[in-house]
Amino acid sequence: MSVTPDTIRLHLAYTTWASRRLVDVAAQLPEEQLNRNFQTSDRSVLGTLTHVYAADRIWWKRVSQQPVASFISDADYSLEVLQNDWPPVLEKWHDWAAGLTDERANFVLAYTDLRGNSYQQPLWQIVLHVVNHGTHHRGQVSGFLRAMGHTPPPLDLTAYYRQLPASATGQR
Repeated sequence: MSVTPDTIRLHLAYTTWASRRLVDVAAQLPEEQLNRNFQTSDRSVLGTLTHVYAADRIWWKRVSQQPVASFISDADYSLEVLQNDWPPVLEKWHDWAAGLTDERANFVLAYTDLRGNSYQQPLWQIVLHVVNHGTHHRGQVSGFLRAMGHTPPPLDLTAYYRQLPASATGQR
């Protein structure tokens, strides 16, 4: 199985759209709500969005074959980092995907995780993991927002498709 470069580009655009929507909502929260501990692995709205940002960044480094020293730092836990540092990481993903070919999408990347385990995967699988990982955690943040009495923005892939011109999703 494989995924076309157009599908990869579309899903990277979706994950950017959805992540930006939640960062915009997070920017409106009072500090207490931004950091409220929901007893999950990443604890809070800020912690969970920071986790997604750090994952987007580490996977970008792997795909671009740059050294990876660590996953997340204390300095990453900042709304300003999410607003200022995350968009350039997402833009790197888009720039990379702009020139993607079928052959490159199927390229098997060898990488090592932070525990020292070695893996090999086609690039298209890595990209779909990045998108799916973000979707999972954005869903958690949406739940946190609802628990605090806020209505999260629509983030479904279908909501993204609906706001695109029909030509962008292959409709006629």
